[in-house]
Formats: sequence, structure tokens, C-alpha cells
Amino acid sequence: MTTQQETRPSAATKPVRWAADAVATLREGARVRLDYSAQSLWRVDRMIDEIRREGAPYAAVESVLRGLGAYAGEVVVRQTGAEWWAGGGDHWVRTPDGKLWDPIDEARRCFAGDGSLRLLCRDATGSGPGPGPV
Repeated sequence: MTTQQETRPSAATKPVRWAADAVATLREGARVRLDYSAQSLWRVDRMIDEIRREGAPYAAVESVLRGLGAYAGEVVVRQTGAEWWAGGGDHWVRTPDGKLWDPIDEARRCFAGDGSLRLLCRDATGSGPGPGPV
């Protein structure tokens, strides 16, 4: 029997590990349980907002943000059958409709006060109101 990780593209290796590390760290350190559901991203957005409000320097939280962004990407991957793509050291999620999403950068935007992993997931999975008329 093969595991899910063994059958996934090599581009998924790092972000899957970053997400798993973030889940384990939050479970052990902060007693926060993340279950790879879209609903859990509400909590992730709030945690990033709290870190920002505490005034943590970006350099101190960069790896945490990468892990939380990868976690959000994994939520999208698991809900839509998307795949991780990598190039030039960056990682994106490509949904079955061909769109590329950058949840790791979205976590950075959340920290800057201008992003939402929950909304990225909603848009990527199509599980909410889509964009309005153009």
C-alpha cells in the first residue's frame, strides 16, 4: 500500500512537509488543532492577525507564515484535487480549472494586513460567492 505522499508529484514534497510541521507545532505548542478543513482557515487567519498585532518582526515569523500558507494550500489540494507546482523556489497550487494560486504569499499578505487564507480557499474551491459581474 502506498501513502498519499508517495503518489504525489515531487513539487508537493516541501509544502506538504511545511504544512505538517505547522500543524504539529500548533498542536503541541499552542494546543490548536488544525484538521485541513476550509473552516479551520478562519482560525489560521485570526492567528496570523494576532501575530501581526503583537508586532513580531517578519524575519521571526517567516517560516511560520510559510507553514500556514502551505497548510492553506493543502486544504485547497485536498478539497479540489489540485496539485502543487514549483519553480524558482516558489510553490503554487494549480486547481483542476488550470488556475494557479499562491497560498504561501497570501499568508505573507495576511501578515501585512491585506490578505485572507480563508478567502483564497473559498475562491480556489468555488465554495462561496464568486466574483461579481465585470
